[in-house]
Amino acid sequence: MKTKALILAAGQGTRMQSEKSKVLHKVLDKTLIEYPILASKQVGVTDTCIIVGHKAEEVKKALGDEVSYVLQKEQLGTGHAVMQALDFIGDEGEILILYGDTPLITGNTLEKMLIFHRENKNAVTVLSAQVNNPQGYGRIVRNKASDFIKIVEQKDASEEEKQIKEINGGMYVFEAKLLKLALSQLTNDNAQKEYYLTDTLEILLREGYKVDAVVADEMTDILGVNSREQLAEVTELMRKRIHLKHMQNGVTLVDPSHTYIGIEVEIGKDTVIEPGCILEGKTSIGEGCRIGYHSRITNTILRAGVEVDISVITDSFIDEDTHVGPFAYIRPNSHIGKNIKVGDFVEIKNATIGDGTKISHLTYIGDADVGEKVNFGCGTVVVNYDGQKKHRTTIKDNAFIGCNTNLVSPVVVEEGAYTAAGSTITKTVPKDSLGIARAKQENKVGWVAKKRQK
Repeated sequence: MKTKALILAAGQGTRMQSEKSKVLHKVLDKTLIEYPILASKQVGVTDTCIIVGHKAEEVKKALGDEVSYVLQKEQLGTGHAVMQALDFIGDEGEILILYGDTPLITGNTLEKMLIFHRENKNAVTVLSAQVNNPQGYGRIVRNKASDFIKIVEQKDASEEEKQIKEINGGMYVFEAKLLKLALSQLTNDNAQKEYYLTDTLEILLREGYKVDAVVADEMTDILGVNSREQLAEVTELMRKRIHLKHMQNGVTLVDPSHTYIGIEVEIGKDTVIEPGCILEGKTSIGEGCRIGYHSRITNTILRAGVEVDISVITDSFIDEDTHVGPFAYIRPNSHIGKNIKVGDFVEIKNATIGDGTKISHLTYIGDADVGEKVNFGCGTVVVNYDGQKKHRTTIKDNAFIGCNTNLVSPVVVEEGAYTAAGSTITKTVPKDSLGIARAKQENKVGWVAKKRQK
């Protein structure tokens, strides 16, 4: 059965006190709205529609074309928001209704809800939660047989109903055709003159269809973000959740309170993450690695045994047993091989570095193809930009680049060749040759003494 996701994200979020759309504020490395999108993908959803309103173009620009959009011009309630997507809803399958400001919802919880919905042949299933203090939430009211009766809001609840600890989590799975049926009967006959999605449950019950609620394993799954304070609280909950998963899988976090790991990051067992590290995006770290203090790694693959010290690595690949840092900067599209030393104050960009190469310190390698077991002397610069275009340099196996060499791209240093320290290389250096490109030294004897006399 096909399942679609409809995510409500049209609200203004005035309590955030921000010029930016509420759903584009971040928890760790992702915006709020990316989390429910990711959770829905984990249960097989391939069609997702976002209900946009306030700052609609900003939201569309941020999410791109991986989802579709429907505009809610006026914010007239949750039911009204869903009404805007009738064409998307269609007449077949299931519709997950989620919210763009609930980042803690998980694929596991959605899977539980879908299984419960299907096994019980429900028209709609509500996600609920058990809480110790239900103040302010809508209550799930059941009869003595535990059958779902209704959702009652705090302001409308009797004293007995206020004691109920099962609350409405605000997320649902509907049968598509029955959701459309209920929406066709929805009215705004209330004090706020809004169309409430919760009213569809009463409509379906009245029509004789089955409605029920399933309790989330974790109450935190339903938490929304409406203020900066709540954003900070949810971020801390997300951090702890992610950290627990990695530690249970055999990763050492030396100081979890000073470690930041994105939800899509993968880390192998026996890897050690030291304090102050930020791991983001689709980063994958192999087994037995060590990520040293205050390193930031984004969208990068690190194979087993890699060590990183106080460095920044973005959109790159680093093979086994390579050491990076301290204070190295690996920029996008770098492919660094095995057993390589990338030392202090080294910057690499859009380059391939062969196995066993040493780049010990104070070197820039941009737009280059470097072979195996090459040695870079201190202060080497690949001069890759002529002011209009970038050019590539090729350095072949076993070459030796002397200190303070400028390699003016495009240029080739052949296998086994050397460059003399202080050279500016503009032509190919042949195999097993020494390239020297510097002015001849001249000593003026007595020059200093004459200067002092003057």
